[in-house]
Amino acid sequence: MNGPDAAANASFRALHAPGRLLILPNAWDAGSARLVAACGAEAVATTSAGLAWSHGYPDGNVLPVSVLRAAVGEIARVISIPLTVDIEAGYSAEPRGVGELVAAIADAGAVGVNLEDGRDDPDLLCARIAAARSAAERAGVDLFVNARTDVYLAGLAPDGRAVAVTLDRARRYREAGCDGLFVPCLAAPADIRAIVAGIGDLPLNVMAIPGLPPAAELRGLGVRRLSAGAGLAAAAYGRARRLATDFLRDGRSEPFAEDAIGPMEMNALFVD
Repeated sequence: MNGPDAAANASFRALHAPGRLLILPNAWDAGSARLVAACGAEAVATTSAGLAWSHGYPDGNVLPVSVLRAAVGEIARVISIPLTVDIEAGYSAEPRGVGELVAAIADAGAVGVNLEDGRDDPDLLCARIAAARSAAERAGVDLFVNARTDVYLAGLAPDGRAVAVTLDRARRYREAGCDGLFVPCLAAPADIRAIVAGIGDLPLNVMAIPGLPPAAELRGLGVRRLSAGAGLAAAAYGRARRLATDFLRDGRSEPFAEDAIGPMEMNALFVD
């Protein structure tokens, strides 16, 4: 692996320019990544949950690093657009381990990573961001570090304080070296507007959830990145479960043809 070239890094950063909205239907393996790219995506982002499920692990920082590295290499091999990887909390209790992982991910072809705070002390994510930034600089990669805060997702703020707590964490993560802020489960237009105003030119990333305003409205509110998260993978597994359950019950073949992609069409995705 030789990592992404400078043009790929610059291209990914340009996708976060003011006034733009980067939409990311997150992939979970090489096949889904190639499919997403063929659908017209400007970049590919991984979902940590979907990637973990596809390799037989639960989401939540338990995926073996060796499995993640191999998966990133497989995805990078089949796409020609920028790739950003969700590395959860870095799969390491120590910032040094996070830095080593980031260096490996960048070498495999990633131009960006997501790093999350979860329920940990924000200082720990600051240290992880700094380690990621240092590792990328040593590798000569202009890595886009997207800092995810779970203030809304995990209900980490007292009533009425979610915006203020998010902005405080955003300031700290920015000082540590992040390039973007990801706030899953942020959906209220008033809160989105307040956070966009409070973080200045730092791109805001939100996640697709029921009740989230449509893309055009999000763009107008100043959001610059919209992620599907685990939504696409979860929907695919849900569809597979329904088909398998029905097939086990009645053995009917016809439902498999509904929305199916033909084998020849799938094969063609992987032919240069």
